[in-house]
Amino acid sequence: METQKVIATLNNLLETTNDGASGFRACAEDVKNPQLKTIFQAAAARCEEGAAELEDTIIDLGGEPASSGTASGTLHRAWTNIISTISGMDEGAVLAECERGKDFAKRTYESALQEDLPPEVKSIVRRQYQGVKDNRDRIRELRERATPAGNS
Repeated sequence: METQKVIATLNNLLETTNDGASGFRACAEDVKNPQLKTIFQAAAARCEEGAAELEDTIIDLGGEPASSGTASGTLHRAWTNIISTISGMDEGAVLAECERGKDFAKRTYESALQEDLPPEVKSIVRRQYQGVKDNRDRIRELRERATPAGNS
């Protein structure tokens, strides 16, 4: 795969990861439950670590890291929607919105893994994908506990 396409793929992941960090930070600010606040803060920190790793990789490849959230905003703005709508929502609804955002991130990483990336880059993407799945599964489990049966 040509280097510019690899950089574009990584920038797409970087934008998605930055959206995730912003979304989790917004959730942490608005929830009242201290346990959820801590979980969201930790998830935001993991996203920020992943973003830093992607930025370093993009620079190593000679590229310029994306400086904002998702450029493909017309396709999906789950995290932006979270930021603008969570205020006043109950825990189950906030968790459901976070889960939607992580589902989008999961699909973005799955798409990147289908590309012909250099082995060292694919290894980074695969490891980060596992982190995205772990975050999504953690959020889903919390949402299922917070949402009464039949309301999910």
